[in-house]
Amino acid sequence: MNKLELLADLHRDTERQGPGGQAETRLALQLAGLCERRDLDIADLGCGTGASTLVLAEALDARIVAVDFLEPFLDTLKARALEAGVAERITPRHASMEALNFAAESLDAIWSEGAIYNLGFARGVREWRRFLKPGGILAVSELTWLTEQRPAELDAYWRDQYPEVDTASAKLAVLEHHGYAPLGYFVLPPHCWRENYYRPLQERFPAFLKAHRNSPAARAIVEEQQQEIELYERYGEYFGYGFFIARKCGER
Repeated sequence: MNKLELLADLHRDTERQGPGGQAETRLALQLAGLCERRDLDIADLGCGTGASTLVLAEALDARIVAVDFLEPFLDTLKARALEAGVAERITPRHASMEALNFAAESLDAIWSEGAIYNLGFARGVREWRRFLKPGGILAVSELTWLTEQRPAELDAYWRDQYPEVDTASAKLAVLEHHGYAPLGYFVLPPHCWRENYYRPLQERFPAFLKAHRNSPAARAIVEEQQQEIELYERYGEYFGYGFFIARKCGER
């Protein structure tokens, strides 16, 4: 297996492939004003195994296209949607974020928890805008600095992993620059990282290493994940996931 296949295998049986929580998804829905609306068309981009997709399907009167470029994740999503009784509301779509084929102005909302980094924040909000109807909603969670200053070790690590990491004020300015009116912003609390993401992931490490015969490639992936977890435990007050909710406005 290559690195991408190994990562998919590590994460495919976990509920989440990044920090988040059901309560936080529902809070974002309230800030977006979607709960009172009917007959919605929504795309969940980078849906993974469907943690946010299932909440959207349960909370909204909506048709949801759940997009991910890893088929094993979509297979897990399909099974979970059937078990939750919402499969008829969800259309899984195997596709890359770089090759989306939604019609122009066809979506009431675009949702993407912890996945816009695959394109980059600025590119994502710019390119996805054309798919939204006038007044459509963009809701994304994104790696965000929580302070202006932070330890050099942490700064170097995340700038290497994701050069677009920045403060919330800078992210909001990007949204405004690309024709969105911000509606809300909040920071995911620590349990979204520890209990909801990191702990279940760590529990997978022994079985993952055994399944791959403790290969150097598998060990390297576990070591990378452990490094990130250790950095969060030491420096979590300096960074997190910001949840940004905005409305498409005007013409560009």
